[in-house]
Amino acid sequence: MYGRPVNVPHREPVDELVRTILSQATSDANRDRAFAALVEHFPNWEAVRDAPTEEIEVAIRPGGLSRQKAPRIKQALEAIGPELDLDWLETAERDEAIGFLTGLPGVGRKTAACVQVFTWDHPEIPVDVHVHRVGGRLGLFRPNAPFEEAHDEMLRLVDPEDAYEFHMNLIRHGRARCRPRPRCGDCGLKRMCRYPGRLADS
Repeated sequence: MYGRPVNVPHREPVDELVRTILSQATSDANRDRAFAALVEHFPNWEAVRDAPTEEIEVAIRPGGLSRQKAPRIKQALEAIGPELDLDWLETAERDEAIGFLTGLPGVGRKTAACVQVFTWDHPEIPVDVHVHRVGGRLGLFRPNAPFEEAHDEMLRLVDPEDAYEFHMNLIRHGRARCRPRPRCGDCGLKRMCRYPGRLADS
């Protein structure tokens, strides 16, 4: 239905960490707008870390929710350490890497997984609202499962080499067809779907 997306890891873990924090509860367009404004305003991540929270807030305001995200970004950067080095995560054991990332202020499983996937193409499936909605309707995990549980189930079900493709195409499906009010009539997954409303909308 959606083809086979190809991951091109960029190997910039701090960039990905900040970008994913900015993506929380907003659109990709707003995230990118805020990230571009932040990069334009500050010469490097050390400058962001050392700046007053209010200055960060002003820079990311075009992306929305700047009052919540500015302190999260600052606190996460401070917690990384004086060198702002996350490159060691590339060769770290998975549990160690995820544990370190989720130990940073404001960083949950989704953000940690995004850093792993988009920076180095490590096999993770970040569970955002689209993946959670589609996965729940398809019965990939129990209805209304907590996001933490959904992350674990998705990793258990999907072969590592398929993780990126599965993640991206669930998001595409959630945006194109399996919306909060789904378009079940033209859905290629209808036969295997457990969503109760699928027949009524066919």
